[in-house]
Amino acid sequence: MILPASHVTVFILLIFGMLCWGLWANTFKATGPKWRFELFYFDFAIGTVIAALVLALTAGSLGFDGFSFLDDIRLAGKRQDLFAFIAGAVFNLGNMLLLAALSVTGMSIAFPLALGFALIIAGFWNFALNPGGNLIFMSIGAVVLLGAVVLGAMAAKAATVAIPAAAVAGTATTVKTKSRKKSSLKSVFLSLAGGLLLGSFSPLVQMARAGDNGLGPYSSGFIFAVGIVFSTFVFNLFFMNLPVQGEPIDIADYFRAKFRWHALGFLGGILWYCGTLAVLVAGKLDPPAGVEASLSYGIPQGGIVIAGLCGLMLWKEFDSAEASIKIRVGMMLVLVVLGLGLSAASLASAP
Repeated sequence: MILPASHVTVFILLIFGMLCWGLWANTFKATGPKWRFELFYFDFAIGTVIAALVLALTAGSLGFDGFSFLDDIRLAGKRQDLFAFIAGAVFNLGNMLLLAALSVTGMSIAFPLALGFALIIAGFWNFALNPGGNLIFMSIGAVVLLGAVVLGAMAAKAATVAIPAAAVAGTATTVKTKSRKKSSLKSVFLSLAGGLLLGSFSPLVQMARAGDNGLGPYSSGFIFAVGIVFSTFVFNLFFMNLPVQGEPIDIADYFRAKFRWHALGFLGGILWYCGTLAVLVAGKLDPPAGVEASLSYGIPQGGIVIAGLCGLMLWKEFDSAEASIKIRVGMMLVLVVLGLGLSAASLASAP
C-alpha cells in the first residue's frame, strides 16, 4: 500500500483532509432547498463506499512493500473488523444529525456548534483512554469550546426567533414566534446530539487499528465506509418517516430527483472519504516521517472553521441578520479556533 514517507507529504495530506472535511457539505447546500437531506444522504453514503473501494484497490494495493489491501483484510482480526464497522455506524448517525441541523439552521452555525461540542467529547475520551499531555491546556480548551457552543446556540435562537418589524400583531405573530422557538431548540438539540456521536467514534477506530492484527488505513477506511452504507438504510427509515422538518417522504422521491442532485450527493461522499483517508494514511507512518501529534490533530479539525466561513461568505446565510447575530457567529468561530489551538497544544505540552 502507498504510504507517505516525508514530512512534506504528511502536511499535504493533513491540509487536503482539512479542505475536504470543510467543503463536502457545500454539495448538499448546492442542491437547493427542495432536496431533503434524507435523500441526499443515500447518495452521500454510496459515494463514500465507492471512493473507499476504488482507493483500496488502487493506492491501497500498490507500493513498494508488496502488502495490499486484500492482505490487510485477510490478516485482520474479526474484532477489529467489528470495531471499524460500528465506528462507521456511530459516525454516520452523528453526521446525519449534523446534516439535519444544517438543513434547519445553516452551515455557519450547525458545523461549529456540533463539531465544537464533538471536540470537547473527543478530548475527554482521548484523555481517558490515553492519559498524557497537558491537562490544564486541555481543560481551558474545553471551556473555550464550550463558550463557542453557547454562542452558537444563542445565535441559532436569535436567528430563528427574531420577528421582522413588519410582522402583523396578534395571533399570527404568536404562532410564528412559537414555531421559530421550536425550530431554534430543534437545531441546537440536533447539533449537540450529532456532536456527541461525532466525538465518540474515534476510540472505536483506535481499537480497530490496534494490535498486530489491527486494520491498516485503507482497510479500516473501507470497513468504516461499509458501516456508513448499511446504517444509512437503517437510520433513514426513521428520518424519512419521522422527519426533523417538513412532511414524511417516500423512497420513490429519491428516484424522481434531478441527476444533478444525485451527482452532488456522490461528490459529497467522495470528498468526505478522500479527506478521511488522507488523515488515516497520514497517521500510519514510520517514525522519521511522523509529525507532532498536535499538528496531526489540529490541522484536519480546521475544516470546522472552513465550513463555518463557507456558510457565511459563500451561502450568505446571515447577510440579512441583525448585527448582534453576526457578532455572535463571528465570536463563535474565533472561540472555535482558539479552543482547537489549546486542545492541540495540550498534546504537545506536558506539565
